[in-house]
Amino acid sequence: MGLARWLVLIAALLLTSVAVWRLESGRAGLETTPLDVAGTPATVWRLPDTGPAPVVIIAHGFAGSRQLMEGFAQTLARAGYVAVTYDLLGHGRNPAPMGGDVTVIEGTTTLLMDELARVTDAALALPGVDGRAALVGHSMASDIVVRQTIRDPRVQAVVAVSMFSLAVTADQPRNLLTIAGQWEGFLAAEALRALQLADPAAELGQTAGDPAAGTGRRALLAPWSEHVGVLYSPVTLAETAAWIDATFGRTGAGALPERRGVWIMALLGAVLALGWPLAAVLGRWRAGQPPPRAARGVFLTAVALPAVAVPLILWPLPTQFLPVLVSDYLALHFLLYGLITLAVLWRAGAVRTAPGWLWLPVALFAIAGFGGAIDRYVTSFVPVLERLPILLAIVAGTVPFMLADAALTEGGRAPLWRTLLARGAALGSLGLAVALDLDELFFLLMILPIVLAYFLLFGMVAGWIGRATWRPGAAGLGLGLFLGWALAVTFPMFAA
Repeated sequence: MGLARWLVLIAALLLTSVAVWRLESGRAGLETTPLDVAGTPATVWRLPDTGPAPVVIIAHGFAGSRQLMEGFAQTLARAGYVAVTYDLLGHGRNPAPMGGDVTVIEGTTTLLMDELARVTDAALALPGVDGRAALVGHSMASDIVVRQTIRDPRVQAVVAVSMFSLAVTADQPRNLLTIAGQWEGFLAAEALRALQLADPAAELGQTAGDPAAGTGRRALLAPWSEHVGVLYSPVTLAETAAWIDATFGRTGAGALPERRGVWIMALLGAVLALGWPLAAVLGRWRAGQPPPRAARGVFLTAVALPAVAVPLILWPLPTQFLPVLVSDYLALHFLLYGLITLAVLWRAGAVRTAPGWLWLPVALFAIAGFGGAIDRYVTSFVPVLERLPILLAIVAGTVPFMLADAALTEGGRAPLWRTLLARGAALGSLGLAVALDLDELFFLLMILPIVLAYFLLFGMVAGWIGRATWRPGAAGLGLGLFLGWALAVTFPMFAA
């Protein structure tokens, strides 16, 4: 391993240590206690000396979990509140699936409101809680917390982040703070609309009414943030604590929001950087010859055929066979896409290097290293038992897909135009699938940026491994397992 790789290894380990230290310092001094609410897993956050205080229940958005909202819990607990985070039905480590009709209020929305009511009951019964409550919700949960505040008179304030809710009126819910990311477009306009329902002359950043009297309404934008970044914005966290303080007539002296998002990005970047020197270690078991390069016509066929054929083949077929939203279609799409691509390349003799055992350290690095950091600081990555069949089914699709991608890109040795074309066609194929069946596959639009991020991440790591080992299949198989795992634990379980 050369000097440059040693320097990267040392720097990545140092940055990992610093990032973990800073992230763990956000928990220092706080008590965290698990709480089970009729099967819903929750966590209680508080300072050890917290006296009688209001409780704040914090709900994540679609495909999130308790970890995603930890910044709110830490900020509010340090401000002297009892904070409760929980995994919504079908999310994170909650073994019970979501249910009902997602298109009507009386369906899934009501079930999620009933779950929030149970969590609120349990939170108000906790020792040290003075009988008052506030709610915080992001994205999908913003509508849930708004409606529940209207329904439950015990809730005196609500913070709706990235909100869209048709339940907002001129005077309901009471004490509503809406926060949107500066780059959220439509949701930023919704924040202003909610404010101007109460005061048509009010502008973003202004407060209408009086929170102490229960008539407060405020809306603002968190600068330089989008739908996820808004959760980590110091402005979001500080405004949330200040709004709840104004409602309950309290002060949160010393409750300074941490720049948690910066350190999470630093940690994930450091773990990613470790892949470069570690890939060089795998180079000791390099194959005897580099992977073959498909002729241009074969390559173009292997790229274009599945990109167009797979959405057309699956369009008329029933693809809902897993108790999880969206991922069952993705599993079939990836499986068929990978098999067609590999068949074209295999027939032309462009696939011949076996991955050997090197896929195992690749999978362990991705799942334990990257996935472990995600589970601790970002969102749930450890599957509950109910998700294991889902995980196996999705992995059966992602492994052929990633093996095909590795073969097309020759493990990072292919010309740039081939790599861009192969991965652009894969994304375009998912876009075509959504266009053909928007009603059923609408949620795919939400994960296309995630798929793009995975391509960037996996493309970089797969290139390091492929160039070092001349075994593109090692990266394809190992990263295919990681991708399938990530999809299986991210999307909510759903029972119609």
